[in-house]
Amino acid sequence: MAKLSVNINKIATLRNSRGGNVPDLLKVAADVQKFGAQGVTIHPRPDERHIRYQDARDLVPVVYTEYNIEGNPVKKFIDLVLETKPTQVTLVPDADDAITSNAGWDTLKHKSFLQEVIAEFQRNGIRTSIFVDPVLKMVEGAKETGADRIELYTEAFAHEYGLGNMQGIKPYTDAASMANDLGLGVNAGHDLSLDNIKFFKENVPGLLEVSIGHALIAESLYLGLENVINMYLQKLK
Repeated sequence: MAKLSVNINKIATLRNSRGGNVPDLLKVAADVQKFGAQGVTIHPRPDERHIRYQDARDLVPVVYTEYNIEGNPVKKFIDLVLETKPTQVTLVPDADDAITSNAGWDTLKHKSFLQEVIAEFQRNGIRTSIFVDPVLKMVEGAKETGADRIELYTEAFAHEYGLGNMQGIKPYTDAASMANDLGLGVNAGHDLSLDNIKFFKENVPGLLEVSIGHALIAESLYLGLENVINMYLQKLK
């Protein structure tokens, strides 16, 4: 069974759009764990447009499952991770102005840098994962950096699956198989949803963890609307 880590960035986006503390990020983090999720993921960016660096600190006593912090390993991010000591850090090469993550690491080009950063995290007892495209040479490169795991960037799979192309899974099957052979753990994330997650899980060997945020929060709105509207109607009688 693969673990589910819930990315709560969208909760922070909604909170920040109005100011104040509604919805309460810490309550949501506590609730997703209470409801069975095996982890909580956040992805703070330098402009703090959703998750704030202070959120990362405030979550430390709240997250009793696996705590995963994603981000581009600039100095401010590295310092935050070393301070909060999550279960896992996932290194993502996103630009400061990116709306969302849109590519994996070139693990060959950035090998020396990644080796240095990963070694520092591991010295502090933090499991390391590298965000990569399902490209075999990038998986091999990830192994050479010393990372514990890779996180497969799944946007391309989700797009092809949505078009009905089941062959879009093949690069992920191959990449995961290679990772397994190399002793790398396999995580995955980006555009995974209730529609495609079962097929993905069934076809990616050794999948340990998925991180899902945008789709999961949107699906929660869809599936929860009827209940909440009925609650309001009862109050208004």
